[in-house]
Amino acid sequence: MDFTPTEEQRTASLLAAEIFGDLSTPERLAALGTSADADLWKALCAAGLPGAMAETGLLGLVLMLEEQGRTTAQVPFAASCVYGLLALGAHGSAEQRARLLPGLRDGTEVAAGAFARTAGAGVPRPVPSGPPTAGAPGRLTGTVPVVPWLCEATLVLVPDARRGLWLVRVGDLGVGVEPVATTAPWSAGRLTLRDAPAEPLGGPDPHPAGGPGPHDPYAEVLATARIAFAGLQAGVCAGALARAVAHTTTREQFGRPLAANQGVQLRAAEAYMDIEAIRVTAYEAAWRRDAGMDAAPHALTAAWWASEAGKRVVHTGQHLHGGIGADLDHPVHRHFLWGRQLDAHLGAGAELLEELGALLTKEPHA
Repeated sequence: MDFTPTEEQRTASLLAAEIFGDLSTPERLAALGTSADADLWKALCAAGLPGAMAETGLLGLVLMLEEQGRTTAQVPFAASCVYGLLALGAHGSAEQRARLLPGLRDGTEVAAGAFARTAGAGVPRPVPSGPPTAGAPGRLTGTVPVVPWLCEATLVLVPDARRGLWLVRVGDLGVGVEPVATTAPWSAGRLTLRDAPAEPLGGPDPHPAGGPGPHDPYAEVLATARIAFAGLQAGVCAGALARAVAHTTTREQFGRPLAANQGVQLRAAEAYMDIEAIRVTAYEAAWRRDAGMDAAPHALTAAWWASEAGKRVVHTGQHLHGGIGADLDHPVHRHFLWGRQLDAHLGAGAELLEELGALLTKEPHA
């Protein structure tokens, strides 16, 4: 396997780095508070980066999300690409693609995914009102407690209790959106569906059911989300470590830089190795998906590294800043919050390993 970026992937990544670096500055983020950056989102769409995946593939998206993570830019890039552009591109009908993809590319449409979270082998976890279920043809009822970027979305991809995927339009009768505060400013919301109108992803069947199989749309979208958010975590961690290195090389204690202390060097080296593990597992999983190969176990592996190692790295970044790292207004604290949010979103390491073990020991399909 060769993870060397293609010319298209390299160009998209460099352009993303330039836009995020110019517009997602600590000063701008401080002014935004918890709000999404509408101007940055317009700039990304005007540059054609969401639509660039037609040439760059999922690996190209991972590279661009790394650049977003380095600056903790507050835009729904991962969600709209995974649950909108990629999901429709792979599983939408020709009519759905013609109707919805142009808006998702130019940013007038924003997609979110109402998966309870990206971890979990099956349907969203039950809540008091139950996971979304299909009632009358084209109608959904149920609740998903936290949907990242829901408050910015116009379109939501909703899995039902049978792993069927539905498209729900925000603002339709029966679709309730209530803002929810999370660790990171992801414009999250609680989605409540009460006999809400929905259209099945990929066809006119009013009761689509994915079900386990080699071409299970639910499983494929879930795997893609895990890979994408792992790439985002790689960038968040790289940004945290870069800030820690800059701080420890300029901050002096007893007449010498903090970075001269062996303990600081060891912590930074361990964090670097963790970041490389997150990055390479995300790259491999994305490369396999782009090549049309089975990427489900590799997506789980990337998610495990992003959750477990990512948590270690952002703690290290904050620790190496000393008391400054606990300052809510310091940029490294934002990396800490994003890293912990991604850790929670991807799922606990033990849970991911359990699912990976079940997947590896499952008998292959005939």
